[in-house]
Amino acid sequence: MIQMQNDSLLYSRAYWVTESIIAWNIEVVENNSCSLLASKIASLTISDNQIQGEDVKIKLQEDRAGLPAKVVEKFPHIRGYKAFKLPPDSDVKSLLKSQLAVAVYDSDEKCRNCSGLQLPGVLDELFSYNGQLGALYSDEAVSLALWAPTAQAVNAHIYKYPSADDPIEVVQLEEENGVWRTKGPKTWEGCYYVYEVCVYHPSTLRVEKCYANDPYARGLSSDGRRTFLVNIDSDELKPDGWDNLADEKPVLHSFSDISIYEMHIRDFSANDLSVEPEFRGGYLAFTLLDSAGVLHLKKLSGAGITHVHLLPTFQFAGVDDQKENWRYVDNSIMESFPPDSDQQQALITAIKDLDGYNWGYNPVLWGVPKGSYASNPNGPYRTTEFRKMVQALNRIGLRVVLDVVYNHLQGSGPFDEHSVLDKIVPGYYLRRNVDGFIEHSTCMNNTASEHFMVERLIVDDLVHWAVNYKVDGFRFDLMGHIMKSTMVKAKDALLSLTKPKDGVDGSSIYMYLFFNGFATGLLLQPNGHDHGSQENMESMLATSKDHIQIGMAANLRDFMLTNSGGKEVKGSEILTHDGSPVAYASSPVETINYVSAHDNETLFDIVSLKTPMNITVADRCRINHLATSIIALSQGIPFFHAGDEILRSKSLDRDSYNSGDWFNRLDFTYNSNNWGVGLPPQEKNEKNWPLIKPRLADPSFRPQKDDILAALDNFLNLIRIRYSSPLFRLTTANAIQQRVRFHNTGPSWVRGVIVMSIEDGHERLPQLDPMYSSIVVVMNASPDGVSVVCPSLQSRSFELHPIQEMSSDDIVRSSRYEELSGCFLVPQRTTAVFVEPRKF
Repeated sequence: MIQMQNDSLLYSRAYWVTESIIAWNIEVVENNSCSLLASKIASLTISDNQIQGEDVKIKLQEDRAGLPAKVVEKFPHIRGYKAFKLPPDSDVKSLLKSQLAVAVYDSDEKCRNCSGLQLPGVLDELFSYNGQLGALYSDEAVSLALWAPTAQAVNAHIYKYPSADDPIEVVQLEEENGVWRTKGPKTWEGCYYVYEVCVYHPSTLRVEKCYANDPYARGLSSDGRRTFLVNIDSDELKPDGWDNLADEKPVLHSFSDISIYEMHIRDFSANDLSVEPEFRGGYLAFTLLDSAGVLHLKKLSGAGITHVHLLPTFQFAGVDDQKENWRYVDNSIMESFPPDSDQQQALITAIKDLDGYNWGYNPVLWGVPKGSYASNPNGPYRTTEFRKMVQALNRIGLRVVLDVVYNHLQGSGPFDEHSVLDKIVPGYYLRRNVDGFIEHSTCMNNTASEHFMVERLIVDDLVHWAVNYKVDGFRFDLMGHIMKSTMVKAKDALLSLTKPKDGVDGSSIYMYLFFNGFATGLLLQPNGHDHGSQENMESMLATSKDHIQIGMAANLRDFMLTNSGGKEVKGSEILTHDGSPVAYASSPVETINYVSAHDNETLFDIVSLKTPMNITVADRCRINHLATSIIALSQGIPFFHAGDEILRSKSLDRDSYNSGDWFNRLDFTYNSNNWGVGLPPQEKNEKNWPLIKPRLADPSFRPQKDDILAALDNFLNLIRIRYSSPLFRLTTANAIQQRVRFHNTGPSWVRGVIVMSIEDGHERLPQLDPMYSSIVVVMNASPDGVSVVCPSLQSRSFELHPIQEMSSDDIVRSSRYEELSGCFLVPQRTTAVFVEPRKF
């Protein structure tokens, strides 16, 4: 017999999976019995191996047939559990509102084992609901609907103001099959409300009175404690021309034409003195057409960038929406410290949870724009200003992608101020392990998209942002933690949206996560750290080349190429260091190519960290540009972190999610790249301080304005080249296999050089490019100029791309092709693009 304690009921190792079946991984020997116990007031206790305090005790019968196939399909991790059947006359819906336990008794009625229950299976079977939820508006009334099938009572506290007053009304909601409803007067619109939910909570073993926002909230008070009753369909909340924005969207013929620029809303303008102070760091900064930041975005758009990817914009924890509560550092004091000082990071760290900065990967409510980015977090401003931002970006030629975080939530339990869903249906929205405790593999509070109403909330939320904010794409954080079926439903729901019906074209909405991060090993020289023998370094270089080449072919798993050993292999046969395939994609639009993103160091910082101390800043700038060129000229979709194009630095901070404006500064006046603003925060960077400190202290590492402007000019030229020919944006795997070829391959390759050709001149291929019959890209990562002979490219009419012929970069202009020998001559650390004009 197991010695049981009261905390034994905290473990929920049994699963109520259908109306009539409970699954439990336990042996019930002969003469033992199993029962379900329930207590409406949560008074179950354990004393002397007896459970006491139940209102109801129901004997269960083991079903020797085991769990039904549909249960095993939904919950494969309990495949081998025993199935116990309830009597057919059990009042299941009533029981689900109680504290519940299952227990095994011996022939003397002594309790041998017991467990709490996990309820999502039976809740999905009995209470799955597809009707409207949240606040609903008509000409005469405001209605509320909340899905809370385990709640014993639900009240709505209605407030006139966002804080500090008593409710003007407390309304009791009525339940019908798990959905609680009430209807109020039209005067509720513009008010605020909070749900009071009386519900059993398995984390405390008590019936708790939980106060929560509406899961379908569309607005909030400034302190995040009250849901704002905002009718987002109201014309008053729409900027001029909003309903016709779908017709103004920048043209997008194919997802292969997409290129993405990732940025954080606050980074964009927090330090932009051309932006009015009250707009800095917020939505409205994007509407100021003459600001330094918007002028920069216009340059990117003019060159061809199609999408701006915004880091989380939903309501997240970590930044108070009330700006008057923020703490600041004195920049003049910060600027007085040496570039390698630890004082800057100490001052930033002291206020890191009290300032206005956080990336936002700690969601509270998915469906509400973040209040700290609005000029006023109360009222409808979040909605109107977010819409103005989207509209303004669209009108300068940029579509908008949102970074969505459905894999976890910041809060849980009945008392956490950031907990919402776990207060309303405890134990349902968050994924729990076999002991009944919340899983935290995402970082905290994993959501359970395998449960019907969790999946429904995610899909509804995506549709909400697509329809009500007219966004053009979604990047999914840690998509692997979300069920594949959820992603399929989300894609289908978005595809079903049409301009006549919904005001948006769902077929143009792009969904992605990060896929193909390019290793930069080919581009870098030893930085003083031990890389092993010369043979080992040669092997690493060759492996890096194979990885880059398959990446440039859109990471297609079936693409054939010659590897560094001279063998013809598929992309899926090129392996990472741990033996897993590098290539995975079946279509180029499945591949996002990047060398830097918000995570980890910026591109310029990683180049500065991993190259020798004695090379010049001009060399580092060329390496930065070379890495960017790989992304810009590869098949698949290019993705750039904001500032890649202007040598952005975070002073070598490897994880700046909470490092404040100081380390995350962007300067669109191009006067500074933010290098050398102090040692990066100790928490994530201290082990690298010995490597970082001498670099920050060395003034030769800091780029000057001329370096930054040259980097920007080179970047814009790369983007212009990408969009100068459809050959860089092939739409199918078959087209890439037929047209893309790599030269200078096998064991005798010229070290540090990649040569890629894209053909459009063969009679058997349909013509795609009216200007060029062939394009050759030569990437020379070595510190010296090279000449590479490509026999299959002899006697052709290649010339340097006209955009590079006109470049301000003297070095790239010196690149040339020798027709007789098929030799390409490319200077050091340079990407040269050669084109073969058509003979008309």
